[in-house]
Amino acid sequence: MDTHSSIIIYNVTVYSENQTLKNGYIKLTNKKITEIGEIHQYVRQPKDHVIELSPSYKVIPGAIDVHIHGVNNADAMDGTADALKTMARTLPKEGTTSFLATTMTQSNEAVEKALRNAGAYIEEQTDADAEVVGIHLEGPFISPKRAGAQPPTHIQDPNVALFQEWQKAAGGHIKLVTLAPEQPNGLSLTSYLKETNVVASIGHSDSTYDQVDEAIEAGASHITHLYNGMRGLHHREPGVLGAAYLRDELFVELITDGIHCRPEMVKLAYDQITSERMILITDSLRAKWLKNGTYDLGGQPVHVNDTTATLADGTLAGSILKMNDAIKNTMSFTNCSLEDIVKMTAENPAKQLNLFDTKGSLKIGKDADIVVLNENLDVEMTFCRGTLSFQKED
Repeated sequence: MDTHSSIIIYNVTVYSENQTLKNGYIKLTNKKITEIGEIHQYVRQPKDHVIELSPSYKVIPGAIDVHIHGVNNADAMDGTADALKTMARTLPKEGTTSFLATTMTQSNEAVEKALRNAGAYIEEQTDADAEVVGIHLEGPFISPKRAGAQPPTHIQDPNVALFQEWQKAAGGHIKLVTLAPEQPNGLSLTSYLKETNVVASIGHSDSTYDQVDEAIEAGASHITHLYNGMRGLHHREPGVLGAAYLRDELFVELITDGIHCRPEMVKLAYDQITSERMILITDSLRAKWLKNGTYDLGGQPVHVNDTTATLADGTLAGSILKMNDAIKNTMSFTNCSLEDIVKMTAENPAKQLNLFDTKGSLKIGKDADIVVLNENLDVEMTFCRGTLSFQKED
């Protein structure tokens, strides 16, 4: 295909920012969306490369996964450009076009190495792959009581000075931090993150409802993987979970593999929080897209068996959930619409990361991050900034 030509995806259902077009088309030129309309409005140009499908095919914005550790035997903590390249090349297969490279609780040296690597990679990445739009620092500023699969030996109190060092090492690319605001200095770090336009997320936290309230006042605006690694709901103490349900200031992550929380609990969360505040994540490990076996997570062996990843003691250790399966599961568990899915996979994360001017919806002028789904909601094609990054084989 001529690199100067435009790509037209024609005769499809287009889920654009403000409406759904049943017999629509979308035009991609020079990495951007340049036209969206109904098929009778399309005027063919000499260099147009037309991909004609049928209205059973659906075009949606690419997913933005704000919480993903690894995939295909690569992990952000590997601290290598090859690891991030592998992640970026693999994720379009599941409909993800942007992501936050997510670290985990480890030694300061290991965390800093991963941050330096990710920061450098972000500066040099190519358009053909999923885009690393920043870094999610998950830990080590978390509660030992809610460690989950985060190694307890490396957990430490929130520390503004250390975070400043790490943000410098990352070239300013840390965009989201998971922390326990009830820990010593937790509110100070939360305030600092807010001041510097970094999302402060409450996670791996034993906060009471009132402590979450204080954290929101300090600037917290996000909840890390709802239900997991947090104080649960009690009728005399609503906890982090109650705050996630009730506080409109919070965007809320959810892993919808049916394992981290039962389908009924996904529906309960969805009914309470709605697609206005929910963000679907995978929280996936290097074992995603690989066979069953034993893999590494922060120096700990993780056993993967079909759908579940656990530590030796049975603790859930991230997921092997693909974003495309998260979409299907969420629709099945909640009966939500594909328009709702677009909000939870693209619009909400783009707004939370302050990227909505360029990503998160199908609109003329935005990045051509586009996913084509077939009638079974399988990924047929993924375009990352106008480049065909994945095409399903017949």
